[in-house]
Amino acid sequence: MRRVLLGVLLLLLVAQPAYSAPAGLDRPGRKEIAMELVSSAENSTLRWRRQYTYLEDIGDGRGYTGGIIGFCSGTGDLLVVVRRYTKAQPDNPLARFIPALRRVNGSDSHRGLGQPFVRAWHRAAHDAAFRRAQDAERDRVYFDPAVRRARADGLRTLGQFIYYDAMVMHGPGSDASSFGGIRRAVLRVARTPAEGGSEGRYLNAFLDARTRVMEQEEAHADTSRIDTEQRRFLRERNFGLRPPLTWHVYGDRYHIG
Repeated sequence: MRRVLLGVLLLLLVAQPAYSAPAGLDRPGRKEIAMELVSSAENSTLRWRRQYTYLEDIGDGRGYTGGIIGFCSGTGDLLVVVRRYTKAQPDNPLARFIPALRRVNGSDSHRGLGQPFVRAWHRAAHDAAFRRAQDAERDRVYFDPAVRRARADGLRTLGQFIYYDAMVMHGPGSDASSFGGIRRAVLRVARTPAEGGSEGRYLNAFLDARTRVMEQEEAHADTSRIDTEQRRFLRERNFGLRPPLTWHVYGDRYHIG
C-alpha cells in the first residue's frame, strides 16, 4: 500500500505544471507600444523614432539628456552609446567628444561639449549605425532587464511595461531612488504574483512607491505618466496592455487604436 501511495504522489507531482513566466512586452507589437508610451512622457509624441536626434539639458542635474529614452551625459549611459557607435563607426562626428564625456560623467557639466557637441549629435542621428547603438543600449540596460525581472516576478505585459518605464526614468541601480530600491521597498509591503500575491495589489504598491520617489525630485514632480497613464490601464485591468489605449501625460491626450 505504501508503494501505491508513493506512486500516486509522484504522479501528482509530475502532473503539476511548472510555474510559467508570462510572455508579453518583448513581442514586436507590444514593444512598439512600449516605445510609444515612453515617448509620450519623455518627448510628448508617439513618434519615438524621431527622437534619435533629440538632445537638451532639462535641468534635472544629469547634464545632457538625449536620444530615444533620454540617455544622460551625467549618468554615463550617453557615453556608452557614443562608445558603442564609435566601435561600429570609428570615423563619426561624436568620437572626438569621448574624453569630454568621460570628464563630465557624474555631473551636470557641459565642459568640452556645448553647441559643437549638440550639432554633432544631430548629424550623427542620420547615421543608421548611431541609431542601432541607441537601440542596443536601450535593450541591454533597460528594456531586456526590465522584462526579465518582471516575468520572474510573474507580471504580465502591463507590469513589464511599468518596470521598463521605471528603469528608464530612475535607472536600473539599487539605491533607494533607482528601480532596484523602489522594488525592494515594495517587497516589504506586497508579494509578487510569482510568490502568490495579487498582481493588481502589487502593481499599485509599486506605483505608490515610485510616486514617492518622483515627488522628491523637482524635475520629475509631475506624476501624470503614472496617475493618468499607468494607473488608468491598471484600473481597467488591462494586464495584457491590449489596444485600444487612451491616456494623458502632462495634460495631453494620446491614443493607440
